[in-house]
Amino acid sequence: KMLESHGLTAQNLDVPDAMLRRLVHEYTREAGVRNLERELGGLGRKIARRVVEGDDAPVSVSPDNLAQFLGIPRYADDEVGQAPEIGVATGVAFTEYGGTLLQIEVSVVPGKGGDVRMTGQLGTVMQESIHAAVTYARSRAVALDIDPALFDTRAMHIHVPEGGVPKDGPSAGITLATALISALTGRPVRHDLAMTGEVTLRGNVLPIGGLKEKMLAAHRAGIKTFLLPARNAKDLADVPALVRDAMEVIPVSQMDEVLAIALLPVEAAQEVPVPPAPPAPEKPKRTPRAPRPAKGETAWQPVSRSGA
Repeated sequence: KMLESHGLTAQNLDVPDAMLRRLVHEYTREAGVRNLERELGGLGRKIARRVVEGDDAPVSVSPDNLAQFLGIPRYADDEVGQAPEIGVATGVAFTEYGGTLLQIEVSVVPGKGGDVRMTGQLGTVMQESIHAAVTYARSRAVALDIDPALFDTRAMHIHVPEGGVPKDGPSAGITLATALISALTGRPVRHDLAMTGEVTLRGNVLPIGGLKEKMLAAHRAGIKTFLLPARNAKDLADVPALVRDAMEVIPVSQMDEVLAIALLPVEAAQEVPVPPAPPAPEKPKRTPRAPRPAKGETAWQPVSRSGA
């Protein structure tokens, strides 16, 4: 359509599929194709001008020279980490533009025991998911090999990057819990894995919405393993077979299953794990006070003026 509307032929312009993918990912972000049509129109006008000016040499637009015609890219593809990290887990979110990756970071720092700080413009529902994840970790501290004293001597900072973008919803629950438990145990999280699911206080994984868009986002980013709630397994029929076959899709129903897949041994960490909590300081012994006099008695004895 673009070639015809600008008086061009396939001999004037070669548009390979790889260039179209780069154009879609880096210059448009929409549910439809209107902006894609605009960008292709801009490309067609530039080639048509060359032809009118007498330069009828064939032009091949590739991913490498696309910026010469359309300028610098407007959007960047979601990226995953290059190695397992402690306290960093990859989730997926559903936005008006489709699916996107959600990196969740947790740091355990010295501070007021049990204090939880949340940053990243998080909505009410997502903050509730954070509190649910903290309660789950505390209730399962012994089973998860977490030093219970950490909750009394350390503070937790939970951050979701891209603070200018509002974020809300319960589907990041298992991602929050995984990142938190990773930070508390010093076990790194797999960087080639993404997950989605709501978490309860008892560690149950509840279903979510927007599975198709979320899996498409994970596929674009090169994710190899995808965890989803077991009750969402029926929604896999809506996901293109190309995406399903490119990833290992694992349904889960409990946080224990999530942690067994997502967390690696401490030895796999690329950084220093969280040090154990220091012992609580001993309270100073109080000096015993003199007993108070009984009711009706005085604590002093009167002295006569004669000194007797």
